[in-house]
Formats: sequence, C-alpha cells, structure tokens
Amino acid sequence: MKATKEKTIEKSAILITILLLILFVPRKGLREAHLAFLFKQVITWIFGLLVVEKDLISYPSRLFFKKSNRSSFTFEYFVYPALCSLFNVHYPEKRALLIKALHYIFYTSIITVFEIFAVKYTKLIQYKKWSWYWSFITIWLTYYLSRVYHRWFFSANDKENQTS
Repeated sequence: MKATKEKTIEKSAILITILLLILFVPRKGLREAHLAFLFKQVITWIFGLLVVEKDLISYPSRLFFKKSNRSSFTFEYFVYPALCSLFNVHYPEKRALLIKALHYIFYTSIITVFEIFAVKYTKLIQYKKWSWYWSFITIWLTYYLSRVYHRWFFSANDKENQTS
C-alpha cells in the first residue's frame, strides 16, 4: 500500500482527533461529548450523503469504505462529530452573546479552513457544484442543531431528576 499525502493526512487527522478528545473532554463531560458525537453523526450522515449523491462534492481519495459509501468516513463520521463533542463540552453557556458567536465561528472556521486547503492541495475532497461558504453555512447549522438538541436533552434530563 503506497503512502500518499492523502492517506497521511487522514491518518494524522484521526490521531490528532483522538488526542484532542483524550486531552480536552473532561471526565464529567463524557456524557455530553458522547451525545454530541452521536447526534452529529446522524446529521452528517444525512447532509454528507445528500451532497455526495447530488454530485455537489466528491471524495476521490478515502481510507475507509471505498466501495460502500462515497462520502468521507474519516471526516464526516469521526472528525466532525469529535469536534462537535468539543464544541458542546466547552460551549460558553453563561457568557455574553459575542463570546457564544465567536465560539461558533471558531469551531466552524477550523473545519472550513481545513476543507479549503484540502480542496486546493489534495485529492481528499473536490468541489463540483459547491463552495467553501456552503460548507461554512452547513457546518454552522449542524453545530446549532447539535446545541439545540444538547440543551433540550439535558434540560429534559434535569427536570426528570428534579421530580424524582
């Protein structure tokens, strides 16, 4: 198996993501991180398959499931959900609206900037009828949806615990 730049990037992304999760998800935040991870996987499954099947984006080079799924397993189902876990665990709930907005921009920009470089310099992703700003919008939207779900889930859980 020839080690290409793309394979090296994917393997590095997996390792770095695992390290980020180990280092930055506190033990008391494991439930929140796990919920965010699974919820983001559901969302990226829908969005990821939709944009690939509509031929808006392609992933010419992939490590996993090359014959069964045309989207990128590494990024759609592991890296993005893991970053969503970090996003939710470290969300500045009691801070000013500006800080919350910067939190969204920071996490959305990390993925978008990486994607821009991947489009320009690798074969990991290819925009067909897509642009970076669509990625920014959809990633921001998925973070927002995950935050809404997170708030709902844990507020419902808190209410249930109060009545017990």
